Amino acid sequence: MSEKKRKTIRELEDLPGIGEATAEKLRKAGYLELDQMAVANPHELAEIADIGVETAKKAIEASKESAKAGKFETAYEILERRKMIKRITTGSEELDSLIGGGVETQSITECFGKFSSGKTQVGFQLSVNAQLPEDKGGLGGEVLFIDTESTFRPERVASIAEAAGLDSEEVLKRIHVAKAENSDHQVLSLEKAEKFIKEKNIRLIVVDSMTSQFRADYIGRGALGERQQKLNKHVHLLQRYADRHNLAIYITNQVMDNPGILFGDPTTPIGGHVLAHAATYRIYLRKSKGEKRIARLVDSPSMPEGEIVFRVTGEGIGD
Repeated sequence: MSEKKRKTIRELEDLPGIGEATAEKLRKAGYLELDQMAVANPHELAEIADIGVETAKKAIEASKESAKAGKFETAYEILERRKMIKRITTGSEELDSLIGGGVETQSITECFGKFSSGKTQVGFQLSVNAQLPEDKGGLGGEVLFIDTESTFRPERVASIAEAAGLDSEEVLKRIHVAKAENSDHQVLSLEKAEKFIKEKNIRLIVVDSMTSQFRADYIGRGALGERQQKLNKHVHLLQRYADRHNLAIYITNQVMDNPGILFGDPTTPIGGHVLAHAATYRIYLRKSKGEKRIARLVDSPSMPEGEIVFRVTGEGIGD
């Protein structure tokens, strides 16, 4: 008895038990490539695609055989890939220097601090600067901005763009804003963004703020575990986008006062260890006198801890 020729799997439709309609459901849920299917949870996949768990398991196994997942690469290959990293200038040479030359691609940069510390203003400035050509400190692409606190102000972005000598209307047309009504909406906005990222040449994703809606939706210690699990999945999706598309991620984070700290600064970022481990660069912002803001790098895999002063003016971020 001759062996059946094994079917070559290149698309979702080629997977066993996955037809065109099921593949479309998966793509709408953010499963666009075999790599994503290979690391999927079968129960979650079954619910999303409205298929049996056993069918989901077979599709996942078939994906593993064809996908890159589980394959090793050398440190040299990783080094070569990291040579593709680009950086967006913040507008402040001091702040750029603190984080190694600007907000880098393939990474998550987090700024946390109290209200009026400059977190959102940095996000606005980056949204303008990301559109600049690479030789001017940008990435020459468009921006996806997730607004969770209703603080996005196109007028402010326009004034920053005009101060930089840019056409404010063109700059605003290249910033795509999604206002998140709750944490589920926030998560869904990003899960459905992959196709949009490719079509619009998105080079920067801003989430302002990362934790606001999660704090509002998950109240009390009893809901903490579920909140952290959901937040963890959310932030890992951002990192996958950063790696897969060589884009930059900038997130802001709210803070609280830790009553356990009796001496020193009690300001503690929300999100616990989930965000602490996920963010590549972690910056603590504080308001000083007038236009001055203080930025302290508290975590980075390659840069030493340090502190600098920058300004937030009518023209944007500067030294």
